[in-house]
Amino acid sequence: MKSKIYPSPAAALDGLLFDGMTIMSGGFGLSGNPESLIPEVRKSGVKGLTVISNNAGADGFGLWMLLESRQVARMISSYVGDNKLFEQQYLSGELELELNPQGTLAERIRAGGAGIPAFYTRTGVGTVVAEGKPVETFDGQDYVRETWLRADLSIIKAWKADPAGNLMFRKTARNFNPNMATAGKVTVVEVEEIVEAGALDPDHVHTPGIYVDRIVLSTINEKRIEKLTTRARETAA
Repeated sequence: MKSKIYPSPAAALDGLLFDGMTIMSGGFGLSGNPESLIPEVRKSGVKGLTVISNNAGADGFGLWMLLESRQVARMISSYVGDNKLFEQQYLSGELELELNPQGTLAERIRAGGAGIPAFYTRTGVGTVVAEGKPVETFDGQDYVRETWLRADLSIIKAWKADPAGNLMFRKTARNFNPNMATAGKVTVVEVEEIVEAGALDPDHVHTPGIYVDRIVLSTINEKRIEKLTTRARETAA
């Protein structure tokens, strides 16, 4: 059986990237971003990308790199946030944006991995979110129909993996990553640590290895804090 472990982020993405493809990228704010894989997508020069992610990184970090290099044609996300480049490209018409309520985005990704082509939700009824989408009534309430999201490639970040690709995530870095691992035709995961087979307690595995195609050790683990608030330490009386 061919090993799932690759020697570098570039090797882990070799042969997977092409113009016009759809990429799911894990992360929420600056937590759980595949920060070693994104620079390799940039270096590849692929363009016309559709990227599915909660947001598009922050200034100088994460998916911002692909916006800055003009490789992204369309974002499917839920938060523009403080990313000024994201905002500028959208307002100028340079970047297409499909904005989703955050829970709807998560459920669309989960549905894609579960093989559920559509579902109904009350979120967004009567707003621009529902424009062009079927709306039906159940028990006297209107619901908008949303469709699944799937991708040619999912790039995600986990804490630990074993050689079979079983994954553990750490705290809030879990976010969108486990669902995205199930919704890509190919899933490449960067991890902080690769452990021996059998080292992970099966009850602690968040993503089974069946969903993971390639594994690579992270080369970047900055763990940035998006908004840091501090106060002076109080002195003892």
